Amino acid sequence: MGTADRRRTLLQRVRETGYVDAAALARDFAVDSSTIRRDLAQLTRAGLIRRTHGGVLPADPGAVIDTPYGVREHENLAAKQAIAKAAADLIRDGETVILDNGSTTYQIAAELKRRRNLTIVTNDLAIGMCIAGQPANRLHMTGGVLLETVYTLVGPAALAAFDGLHADWVFLGAEGVDAQAGITNINVVEIPIKHAMMAAAAKIVFAADASKFGRRAFATVCRIDEADIILTDASLATDKRAAFGDRLRCA
Repeated sequence: MGTADRRRTLLQRVRETGYVDAAALARDFAVDSSTIRRDLAQLTRAGLIRRTHGGVLPADPGAVIDTPYGVREHENLAAKQAIAKAAADLIRDGETVILDNGSTTYQIAAELKRRRNLTIVTNDLAIGMCIAGQPANRLHMTGGVLLETVYTLVGPAALAAFDGLHADWVFLGAEGVDAQAGITNINVVEIPIKHAMMAAAAKIVFAADASKFGRRAFATVCRIDEADIILTDASLATDKRAAFGDRLRCA
């Protein structure tokens, strides 16, 4: 395959599948890593893709795709950490907290080490491991079937874990936050569990960095007015804030 054909095929794959691992591209195209780096550099300069940790994504910042956890945890990390600190400030010792899956909620879990006697419920295996290292707090993991690449437990067993549960807070992630479309998610399989988490909590908080605003992902989670608080970082443009009213807080 010639250079032009390889780059055209590479670009088509990124657009169709979202995140693509750079090392896998070299194997699939049977070329060395330096060749793939040149291909990616050229496509990046042309504005067709964007580089990320270990691979590439489509260039369109509005394209919301289900990227692997190992990639998402490195994206907008400072913003996620700022959001996490603001989230932990809301919580008081002794409360019950539900944590949705995701890289932002993982940062919230890490911040909860400064709280004591919390009961924390999650369906995220990475968050579970984080909380397991915090002896001052109690961990409840849901059952369920593993959703590959994102360390999330889903299905009837995960859903049943929230029956009859009464929590003070739920912190949920979001793939898209839009004043008209509401809170949206990349897939439908997680929606029932998010709804069960919301129903079990007295206060509903969505935590999403500024890059998620103005995006509309595949499936609707809820309307904006169903959230008590929407936490984001200070980089959200001022002209995008008014539509969310008093529920928006910028860390």
